[in-house]
Amino acid sequence: MPKVDTVKPEGGQKPKPTLAKPASASASAPASAPASAPAPADEDADSERTAVFRAPKPSTFVPLRTDGGGTAEAKPKPKTPVPPPPPTPSASAAAATERFDRSDRSERTTQQPLPPKPPLDMLADLTNNPPPPPSPLRTAVRRVKIYAPLVVLLAVILAVVQLVRPLPEPKLVMTAKSSYTFDGAAPQLPWPTEGQAYMAAAGLGTLGQSGEQKPVPIASVTKSMTAYIILRDHPIKKGEQGAMIDVDKTAETEGKKNDSVNNESTLDTVKEGDKISEYDAIAALMIPSANNIARLLARWDSGSQEAFVKKMNDTAKELGMTNTTYTDPSGLDATTVSTAEDQVKLGLKLVEIETLLDITKKPNWVDPSGKSWRNWNGLTGPSGALGIKTGTTTKAGGNLLFAAQKKIGNTNQLIVGAVLGQHKPSIIDTVLAASKQLMTGTQKALEGATVVKKGDVVGYVDDGLGGRTPVVATADVQAIGWASLTVTVKLADGGSKMPQTATAGTEVGMLTVGEGASQVKVPVALKSDLASPGIGSKLTRIG
Repeated sequence: MPKVDTVKPEGGQKPKPTLAKPASASASAPASAPASAPAPADEDADSERTAVFRAPKPSTFVPLRTDGGGTAEAKPKPKTPVPPPPPTPSASAAAATERFDRSDRSERTTQQPLPPKPPLDMLADLTNNPPPPPSPLRTAVRRVKIYAPLVVLLAVILAVVQLVRPLPEPKLVMTAKSSYTFDGAAPQLPWPTEGQAYMAAAGLGTLGQSGEQKPVPIASVTKSMTAYIILRDHPIKKGEQGAMIDVDKTAETEGKKNDSVNNESTLDTVKEGDKISEYDAIAALMIPSANNIARLLARWDSGSQEAFVKKMNDTAKELGMTNTTYTDPSGLDATTVSTAEDQVKLGLKLVEIETLLDITKKPNWVDPSGKSWRNWNGLTGPSGALGIKTGTTTKAGGNLLFAAQKKIGNTNQLIVGAVLGQHKPSIIDTVLAASKQLMTGTQKALEGATVVKKGDVVGYVDDGLGGRTPVVATADVQAIGWASLTVTVKLADGGSKMPQTATAGTEVGMLTVGEGASQVKVPVALKSDLASPGIGSKLTRIG
């Protein structure tokens, strides 16, 4: 350390410090040897000098604690004072610097620890590099590094969920036209000149009407409703006879009224204690028009005739027969009234019951006793008529609810008509003649037209994820109607569950034209293979 000497000024001037030239170690050693100890004045001068000069610090990093858990600088134990050796200029400066550093470090250990720095600042301290200045790019990169793993994890979870979700049910969608209209003007039918009439085709609609549709007595046509309720509530399987019915005393007694005095149609071969099958009871009701059997069926079904009549009126309301009132199950009472339109509504339901048509189209019937009975409906036979029910009384005149069919292509088209209030004698012959003209005129008006050809695409199977497999008609689809008529065309799955996968040619639905018992039905099949949705479709599905 350079030594600073003080030169005493002359003439009262202020003393000026002078810098002594450094001496070599060999030269300074002999000079300091004879000195025994530094004078107090020299110590003060050294303290003064150390306050001005400081040695540079090697580092700013000062540990707060040592590895042992104590303070960085433990207090030394008191020792026996030893006289210090004579100081040299360099030794004095070093000692002063050491005392200052020790005092500085002792003072630092008593301060509170600084709060933790941001990670980038700490990294800069460790690497002795300054933290990079913030910028939008670095902020964006840092956010990407933080959130990218989370986004990837969520994407993986979503993909797994999409792949294991149940597939939607495939649906059959129609692309063909939903209706077809026949060319030409509406047909003109030969309507009767008196009374009222109404004509319709099952599943197609109404061809027209004549006369005022007002309630009039319908006589034994009433038995059509009686037969409908019995067969609806007690259906007979094809080829069977149905339930066995006990013949009571009332039925036997009323059966004896089949004479010229009472002029009432009855089945006079039944006796109390006999059993008659439901099939034969309906036949007796519809062919010889047995009033006593109509009342017997009412009591068997509902317990009393009054309860059964209530059921008849309730059923009429259900069928939309708004101008009909029933007061007895046989029609003998003139207070039972209806219209031709209402009776056709009932007739369209009756033609759906195969057992009933099997009975009413017979020209005659043999009862259990072996007696043969003629069908009052003379239109049955080769003309295509299917019968149903006549009704004649002096007050009601001649009445007939009839059904017929016409073969068109592979379909038997059913037609239903009603003619009421024919009073020209003979009333039965008059009503049969008027009904036959109306029936044959309607049959001539019916025609067929090809709506869809075999192999035509009529729709597709939608797998619910964007996949579409076309379906084609397996045969020509022929609509049945008359000029100016519009018929509906529908495509349905036929009641079976649509498969997720299937090969080409598999039948997956039914194309229907018209409605009701006479509608035309043709199966539809896949044009190509129906495949399960791919992974891409599963991953991108919504909803």
